[in-house]
Amino acid sequence: MKTTECLIVGAGPAGMRAAKRLLDVGAEVTLIDRSDMLGGQLTKQTHMFFGSEKQHASKRGIDIMQLMIDEITNHPKLTVINNATVVAMYKDRVVGYVIGEQYHRIQAKAIVLAAGASEKAIPFENNDLPGVYAAGAVQTLMNVYGVKPGHKVLMVGSGNIGLIVTYQLLQADVEVVKLIEAADSIGGYLVHASKIKRLGVDIETNMSVKRAIGKDEVEAAEIWRLDEAWQGIEGTEEIIDCDVICMAVGLAPLTELLQQMGAKIMYVRELGGNVPIIDKDHRTSIERVYACGDMAGIEEASSAMMTGEITGLSAALDLGHAVENYDQEVARLRQELANLRDGPHGEKIRQGLKKLGVLS
Repeated sequence: MKTTECLIVGAGPAGMRAAKRLLDVGAEVTLIDRSDMLGGQLTKQTHMFFGSEKQHASKRGIDIMQLMIDEITNHPKLTVINNATVVAMYKDRVVGYVIGEQYHRIQAKAIVLAAGASEKAIPFENNDLPGVYAAGAVQTLMNVYGVKPGHKVLMVGSGNIGLIVTYQLLQADVEVVKLIEAADSIGGYLVHASKIKRLGVDIETNMSVKRAIGKDEVEAAEIWRLDEAWQGIEGTEEIIDCDVICMAVGLAPLTELLQQMGAKIMYVRELGGNVPIIDKDHRTSIERVYACGDMAGIEEASSAMMTGEITGLSAALDLGHAVENYDQEVARLRQELANLRDGPHGEKIRQGLKKLGVLS
């Protein structure tokens, strides 16, 4: 069985920033990811980021990804395991993973979980027809593989992901016939919504999908208006001509591995669902096991980077490494996080973190 000082599960923005902090103080790091490349969700994010210069504002996600890869690539104390799916985790920090058809085990002195999140879906008739996609799949097809998902898209969900993917579809010369949102207001930043409205995309709130229409693939969608109890209103149906229904209806933290270990979990709606109970330094209830990024609560990629850095510093300290100016550096990162979570769009995150006990 292999051994390592710190195992990081997930090589997205949180995992890579945690790795950088650990490597900086001389820790041995093994970074494991199911993809064939580092970057996580950043591999398909072609839009420019908000935030401050420290969070790479005005840079595209794919460019930020490359900067972070360059910072850790070829480090003598870094081992990267790609195309590996972690399937088992135990309290003694033994981790089982599969590459192809082979099962492997590795034991770590500390584990940082930065496994991200899965996309949510909504139930409607024929939602298993080819042509019904999650927004992440559409982004991957277009931005990673250069493949259009279809010709006419109905976008479902007006959070930042739905708004950004709508704009990326338009950039790829794919028609977005309509964007519908079940809530009574747009969920994402108005700057994104305004941009796609200027490009002629109709946005309707209090609407959802009743059924997908088609025999072998999506040929149209039937939508309807929702009442105050989020139930469809008979007689308000409308047929939309489309060959793609793209669902951007939220993310759920991937906490199954932590649950398998027996870590304490709490349901917090504002953070996306089941999240690990952590302290301010991202320690879980299991000794030397940490959680960061979307796995600890759904936020933007910039926030994931900050939580990854805090987690990396915390793990390094617990492993006995000398972390220069630890208190000052963590205080700075926490302040940057607070700035990112400020304002009306951060209210939901702040309320969720209070429920979790991370914020007073």
